[in-house]
Amino acid sequence: MGERSVTHHTSVCGGDKVTDYRRNRVPGGTYFFTVNLLDRRSDLLIREIAVLRHAVRKVRANAPFHIDAWVVLPEHMHCLWTLPEGDTNFSARWQAIKTEFSKCIALGEPLSVSRAAKGERGIWQRRFWEHTVYDDRDFAAHMDYIHFNPVKHGLVTRAAEWPYSSFHRCVAQGLYPQDWNDFGTEIAESGEPIFESEEFER
Repeated sequence: MGERSVTHHTSVCGGDKVTDYRRNRVPGGTYFFTVNLLDRRSDLLIREIAVLRHAVRKVRANAPFHIDAWVVLPEHMHCLWTLPEGDTNFSARWQAIKTEFSKCIALGEPLSVSRAAKGERGIWQRRFWEHTVYDDRDFAAHMDYIHFNPVKHGLVTRAAEWPYSSFHRCVAQGLYPQDWNDFGTEIAESGEPIFESEEFER
């Protein structure tokens, strides 16, 4: 899928969890990701939001991709990317983002013996969620899931109150009204198959 214009509606994303651990590679496709910190009690991602933004900008300059939606929470983030036509290599992009972010964070986090032996940092989980978006309804459902996530986790009461989100850009583009979900419409869980990431932190 290429870049798209979506007339927004609240949608439901169903479907069974995928148990086949082969990655679904669609050249130029749109993908939903969830990426977590190793320490799920941390607030590092929002505390170092400038570092994260720098890492993403640097990677996109060398390996472009379109950001359809993104939300950053204290210890995890969700996003939708569309890759260039003919490109399937989201793993290398995530490796580069994680590595660039980690380089800018002072040493001091706890390290397991395994990670220390491999020269890894103790910042990111090795696994991340990946789902290939298959149609416009699926796309809209994952957009909703991303932008509702701060409300789901009790960080704010309205999507518009969370600053680290593409929701504000989507409102400016006319994809959402400013008061979207103010009345507590339930957003369904998105199907998020989990895969072993292919990168190591440096």
